[in-house]
Amino acid sequence: MSNVPADRKYAATHEWALENEDGTVTVGISDHAQGQLGDMVYVEVPEMGSIVQAEEACAVVESVKAASDVYAPIAGEVVDANDGLSDSPETVNQDPYNDGWIMKLKPLESGAPVTDDLMDAAAYEVFIEDEDH
Repeated sequence: MSNVPADRKYAATHEWALENEDGTVTVGISDHAQGQLGDMVYVEVPEMGSIVQAEEACAVVESVKAASDVYAPIAGEVVDANDGLSDSPETVNQDPYNDGWIMKLKPLESGAPVTDDLMDAAAYEVFIEDEDH
């Protein structure tokens, strides 16, 4: 069973989103996704300052098995990108929820929690279980 931290929200495309105290949202791919992809060999993070729309491809992870787009779980401006992944893409495999984060977004919309449209951990666990069968 994949590791699914309860403090994050999840997209059907297997990205996670963590709302930070400063209002930004850290984004990465789930443990389930990295497990399905296999050993990472390349990660392309988005450019700082770029604007992404929810469900828009904005980064790429490439493994020994396949290349896969990473989709923005929310609309926002890229305020930080994990450039260290270009030298150490395996970090996404080793620690997808901490050191393996891909980008930080400043939400375009403020007010209500920006991740409300995403699945909580329990719903995501059911989703990946159903997907695997």
